[in-house]
Amino acid sequence: MAVVGRIARAHGNKGQVIVNLDTDFPEQRFRPGAELFVQRNGRADRLTVQTVRFQHDRPVIAIDGVETMTDAEALAGLELRVPRDTLAALPPGTYYHHDLVGCAVETIGGAAIGTVTAVEDSGGPSRLVVHGVRGEVSPLAVDICRAIDVGAKRIVVAPPEGLLELNSPTQP
Repeated sequence: MAVVGRIARAHGNKGQVIVNLDTDFPEQRFRPGAELFVQRNGRADRLTVQTVRFQHDRPVIAIDGVETMTDAEALAGLELRVPRDTLAALPPGTYYHHDLVGCAVETIGGAAIGTVTAVEDSGGPSRLVVHGVRGEVSPLAVDICRAIDVGAKRIVVAPPEGLLELNSPTQP
């Protein structure tokens, strides 16, 4: 399953929720009749979108069976997922976040940096969160990636001088 959004909070008193997006295709993922899945109590529960409207670029959705604010509040924080085989094909040079998580990151010279643990989006270029032997490496902007091979789970980067040392332990 791939994450396409997270339920932020209840909206109003009729069971609607606001979704923080984790997809570039919100109109496709959050349309009436769309099926989404959440993990609860060790199982994947199916949710069906009843209605949708967009407020400040975020979907406000009503879900079948979620009728009250209390019902909606119980969903806050849950990740909304879809089966990976329903994801749209992406153009060359673009990747789903879940494809990058778990990739080994190394420099052009072959020095190991660490493993991608998350991908952050904050309006600018995406950043890779990398955990290395010395802890978390400052987020690496996707712009410094020179080669991405999701099949081999490998990313080669050309970091600017000093970037990798930002999180190095300081010497007394």
